Amino acid sequence: MKILVAVKRVVDYNVKVRVKADGSDVDIQGVKMSINPFDENAIEEAIRLKEKGIATEIIAVSIGSAAHQDVLRHALAMGADRAVLIESEHEVHPLGVAKLLKALVEKEQPQLILLGKQAVDDDAGQTGQMLGALLDYPQGTFASAVEINDHQATVTREVDGGTETLTLQLPAVITADLRLNAPRFVKLPNLMMAKKKPIETLAAATLSDDFQPRLRLLNVAEPPARKAGIKVNSVSELLEKLRTEEGITI
Repeated sequence: MKILVAVKRVVDYNVKVRVKADGSDVDIQGVKMSINPFDENAIEEAIRLKEKGIATEIIAVSIGSAAHQDVLRHALAMGADRAVLIESEHEVHPLGVAKLLKALVEKEQPQLILLGKQAVDDDAGQTGQMLGALLDYPQGTFASAVEINDHQATVTREVDGGTETLTLQLPAVITADLRLNAPRFVKLPNLMMAKKKPIETLAAATLSDDFQPRLRLLNVAEPPARKAGIKVNSVSELLEKLRTEEGITI
């Protein structure tokens, strides 16, 4: 079974982002970039399936400029077999990403497509669902457990009321939650070997001619500062403040 895993290059989750002075976007100049944490869970799950003898090949794919090779090499160091960079100098939004991935899926014919449930930069959480719809594949989103048996995937997914279990016929699209697994630590020798492995590069325009953004970013601003908290001496004082200062009817 061939598995395709999509990975995104984002600002490292440990970094506190800053807004540019003109409010046009987030300032990433000189900021540490890394693989999207949810996508790392997706890679780890693919590797575990290969270790069980279920998967035979893992292909990692990323979309963006040549700088995105670093997250692909991270995937190779973890255990991916091949890496594909869909090169685009322009920002690609979730629908465009889904269209580019659809074209690659039709080219590679994987039996399972894994993605992170969302990216930590825009928190859109849309690409997996859009890809499943475009391919007309069954999908299991927010997966916290995955089992593959007899051309079927059993997915336990996180929902508001707890968990839900789905059975999907392969090929299928699954998006990974953080609770799916704990990604392995990448050792330095593996990273060094990954630097020597080839990365296939495809121009985005050769896969799709319709991946231009539908949205335009108007302004980015810091969230308003929270008001300082106060202490009250009794429940009655608290209720009085809620009535008079917050206008809450109790």
